[in-house]
Amino acid sequence: MNFAFSEEQEELRRTVRQFLESKSPSGEVRRLMDTTEGYDPAVWKQMGQELGLQGLHIPEEYGGQGYTFIELGIVLEEMGRVLLCAPYFASVVLAGNAILNAGTDAQKQALLPGIASGDTIAALAFTEPSGKWGADGITLTAKESGGAWTIDGEKMFVIDGHNADLLVVVARTQGTSGTDGISFFTVRGDAEGVTRTPLSTMDQTRKQSRVEFSGVAAEPLGTPGEGWPALSKTLDQAAVALSNEMVGGAQFVLDQSVEYAKVRVQFGRPIGSFQAIKHKCADMLLEVESGKSAAYYAAWAAAEDNDELPVVASLAKAYISEAYFHATAENIQIHGGIGFTWEHDAHLYFKRAKSSEIFLGDATYHRELLAQRIGI
Repeated sequence: MNFAFSEEQEELRRTVRQFLESKSPSGEVRRLMDTTEGYDPAVWKQMGQELGLQGLHIPEEYGGQGYTFIELGIVLEEMGRVLLCAPYFASVVLAGNAILNAGTDAQKQALLPGIASGDTIAALAFTEPSGKWGADGITLTAKESGGAWTIDGEKMFVIDGHNADLLVVVARTQGTSGTDGISFFTVRGDAEGVTRTPLSTMDQTRKQSRVEFSGVAAEPLGTPGEGWPALSKTLDQAAVALSNEMVGGAQFVLDQSVEYAKVRVQFGRPIGSFQAIKHKCADMLLEVESGKSAAYYAAWAAAEDNDELPVVASLAKAYISEAYFHATAENIQIHGGIGFTWEHDAHLYFKRAKSSEIFLGDATYHRELLAQRIGI
């Protein structure tokens, strides 16, 4: 394992950061938060056509650029730094990896080029009203009749589900609990019998939807009934990706706190000279750097498809989600009264940190998962 990024990877970071800083300033984030779609189609098109970001880690044979999870992690870290409002996580990380993990070669050839170019926005419909991230949370059913499949049920908290041209739906073809009968299906976003309702959530920088299915015609993705290994791997990869995204946000609020502590003067001296503020910043630095190490290592494990992936994915997600949330809370405290105002950006990161902490399972869930995976 190389503990430093290559020159090419650092150039990727510089290019992506320059692009995102110009396209996703806080004013634009606030504007997009107030829209139903929650993203700018023109910027999305630029991301695909000019930078090739949507196809970054998709293999070349499926229309992508063939980079690894390390490069994907770099891009997501930069997106987290500016709170980019776009269906990138939904389409590329969740749906894209689900297709890579579960689909046949023919299905990958058919579905992935559109995702890689950005022409197709995809979403993974997994969680249901229970909010559970494990296999037992899946109750939506798929039934076969005459060689055709239909699905019935409801999915909740679907990231960018209302924007999706393609829905990758996790359903149960048999059984009622556990991993038995878990399957993947693909459905057009505008298919007959599909009802999509945007949800009002605390963090409007990442849009969520309720998606209802009523006798919807669906195409199996991979082999029906054998989807759990692919789903489990997809969720682990997503946890790694989200960890790297959270690193970007955590580093930003740490830098924001330190900069403000240097320039804000109270009692004739910068507040950063007071021991209480010094300790806050030092604790934030320790947590952010530790979380960064965990997230980077997890990205390496994902890139190598290493056996450690399930363990380090949960470890990274559990640690950085708490570190990020703590950093955003301390950032508000360090900024004092102005940090509590709507006009300041501190609350945008606080809300994203909280939603990311819960998304894909909170720290308690992942610590339990980690304990199970290491045999405790």
